Amino acid sequence: MDLQTLTYIVVGFTFALYIGIAIWARAGSTKDFYVAGGGINPIQNGMATAADWMSAASFISMAGLIALSYGGYGGSVFLMGWTGGYVILAMLLAPYLRKYGKFTVPEFIGDRFYSNSARAVAVICLIICSVTYVIGQMKGVGVAFSRFLEVDYDTGLYVGMTIVFFYAVLGGMKGITYTQIAQYCVLILAYTIPAIFISLQLTGNPLPQLGLGSTLVGTDVYLLDKLDMVVTDLGFKEYTTNVRLSGINMFAYTLSLMIGTAGLPHVIIRFFTVPKVRDARSSAGWALVFIAILYTTAPAVAGMARLNLMQTLEPSPGQYLAIDERPQWFKNWEKTGLLAYEDKNGDGRIQYSADKETNEMVKIDNDIMVLANPEIAKLPNWVIALVAAGGLAAALSTAAGLLLAISSAISHDLLKGMLTPNISEKAELNASRIAMAFAIAGAGYLGLNPPGFAAGTVALAFGLAASSIFPALMMGIFSKGITKEGAIAGMIGGIGVTLFYVFQHKGIMFIPGTAWVQPGGENWFLGIEPNAFGCVGAIVNFVVAFAVSKVTAAPPERVQELVEHIRVPVGAGEATGH
Repeated sequence: MDLQTLTYIVVGFTFALYIGIAIWARAGSTKDFYVAGGGINPIQNGMATAADWMSAASFISMAGLIALSYGGYGGSVFLMGWTGGYVILAMLLAPYLRKYGKFTVPEFIGDRFYSNSARAVAVICLIICSVTYVIGQMKGVGVAFSRFLEVDYDTGLYVGMTIVFFYAVLGGMKGITYTQIAQYCVLILAYTIPAIFISLQLTGNPLPQLGLGSTLVGTDVYLLDKLDMVVTDLGFKEYTTNVRLSGINMFAYTLSLMIGTAGLPHVIIRFFTVPKVRDARSSAGWALVFIAILYTTAPAVAGMARLNLMQTLEPSPGQYLAIDERPQWFKNWEKTGLLAYEDKNGDGRIQYSADKETNEMVKIDNDIMVLANPEIAKLPNWVIALVAAGGLAAALSTAAGLLLAISSAISHDLLKGMLTPNISEKAELNASRIAMAFAIAGAGYLGLNPPGFAAGTVALAFGLAASSIFPALMMGIFSKGITKEGAIAGMIGGIGVTLFYVFQHKGIMFIPGTAWVQPGGENWFLGIEPNAFGCVGAIVNFVVAFAVSKVTAAPPERVQELVEHIRVPVGAGEATGH
């Protein structure tokens, strides 16, 4: 069967599965819609959390970043930062927020800091974080469709929006949870099966994690040694020791990703869905296990993909790929604009080197590495079709979680919590669905017409979460003395400093020409690049909150008792809306 037909069949089957699950798990109450009824098993929740977290960035981009931009060593910031965030969640946030027993992050902040103003600030932070993050997911859906289903970008995005609409609006958190379990199975199979095939091809070892450190088939040369030789011959730095970031940047970047992960609302709300406090911590552990399967495979995928790509472009030392002989996968990716060459010297070959003057591979987008890897390695068509389904599953699962966080903030925190507190449960459920539909429409519009800051959404989303929501939650749980004025000032200060620094260096909303300092490390504060500045914003948040709390009236006695109650690991009831 040809690749295109097989891709349609595999992707179509997975979409039918998602919609079927949504109909089966349709939410019948606000509790179903917001927290899946509060009865999700920790293992199921861990799997759903892993799918919720492993977005298009993890599935498509991370291995490409390691392979082409950061190198084998420098790329560890993503592995350590994104997985380390779950350790923080498991130990410092998830069980306490589950003990609190409400539906949303802004609801906790509003109650803990006895202020609707604090709740409103948290809602604004949540919406900005989630909207900026979801743009990338919707773009991932459009790109994956346009390549594998051979439709235009806009059509692919419309189809993706329709699928999300069905299982997110119908099922809410309940439908999303069971759909994400199915999506995790799809995406992890799609990621690991090609990696196993390629590891066997190159090293004879079926485990990619071990294959990365093994010798190549029929030789005594280790795979990584071979890769280092290939890249250095072309003028690049050694793959294994390439460090793009300075020491302080490595530390700041890793810390920002960790606390940004722990502060992302769509991740936190997953821990409200389990029956007990113990289950919240347990599901964080299971999430780490399920995430680790992909994250320990990613370095192997990155190294093997880089080697395969290099050997395709330079089949033998000094002998570059002839333009007329470039493989079909190369031509397919040329059509997307993510891969491009220019025959500068007119010799009919594609010269690839680190020298910008002579390099004829003028564009190799990071995001093609995972998706193109099975084609480069000449794997069976069914494996390539499975990768297409996996990439779409990763983008759709995270988009659904983000959209639920947005709709919950609008319907539950703004409408129910602040504007119309006497609204009935049925009316609130309908409002939640309407808010979800508008959120999907808004995300789709931004996906079709991405704003100037689309390229920097990940940095902005993590920076905002790290500098605003995470400190507020930590102080709300572990400090009885933080006042409402301190919390509000801290969140605004943290967001303000982070936005100012990022926009200062990258332009207002990332619009070219609007930056007011020259780009480059000489203008970085303490040598910290904008993408890693979230941890500095978090420090500002903590300092401002404690300073303002010192000069304002102490929190009411009932609030201090609430903090004590949250920290006692027994006596948690079911999740409640109010």
